Amino acid sequence: MDAMSNLRVATYNIHKGVQGLGRQRRLEIHNLGHAVEQLDADVVCLQEVRKLHRGEEQHFSRWPEMPQADFLAPEGYEAVYRTNAYTRDGEHGNALLSRWPVVTHQHEDMSDHRFEQRGLLHVEVLFHERPVHVVVVHLGLIPASRARQVVQLKKFIDREVPHGAPLLVAGDFNDWGSSVENAFKKVNLLALSKPRIATFPSRLPLVQLDYVYARGLALVDVEVPRGRIWWRMSDHLPLIAEFALLD
Repeated sequence: MDAMSNLRVATYNIHKGVQGLGRQRRLEIHNLGHAVEQLDADVVCLQEVRKLHRGEEQHFSRWPEMPQADFLAPEGYEAVYRTNAYTRDGEHGNALLSRWPVVTHQHEDMSDHRFEQRGLLHVEVLFHERPVHVVVVHLGLIPASRARQVVQLKKFIDREVPHGAPLLVAGDFNDWGSSVENAFKKVNLLALSKPRIATFPSRLPLVQLDYVYARGLALVDVEVPRGRIWWRMSDHLPLIAEFALLD
């Protein structure tokens, strides 16, 4: 395949489309809609996506009437959303927006304790007639929980993803070190090999929490957009990675 056939994948924690605290919080979901379109990615993996929230709906006059995944999907994209967490006023989870046909999708709960509700979203897309498996994750804040979630994730991949099929695992890994990266290397899931690109906190990025890991694809390029327009919309910056399918 030539460069025009590379697969462009973005991962973005959108912080539920709202920034700030209390009465000072501001609605950013409309700006995020323009931002997602600007990413020009074939596949967009999103975390902290609202399906609904009755409190925010009452607070913001411009709160979208449709779930955020559908609202953010550019024209011609298919949106897949599954809930990770249920709260008193609503629910939120992971989403995937695809420019290419979606074949199948499924969800698995990854909650490790009662204080954090987590899950994975597995979507199979058809890219130039070739199936590519994408798993969207948002791992826990506690290191021991993440370690157990990585074990669960590897078992899920062994069970649900055909051996040899192109695979992407993208999302917010909440790992300030290299434990997740080292665990994935053992099963040939690799991220960028050059120095890390910080994605958090968005205003003054210090650490890379957001990754796209790949198996059966060759990394061509990776980038993180910066600037005021980006750090105002979420506490994370998006990460975009470009891949070539291996023959």
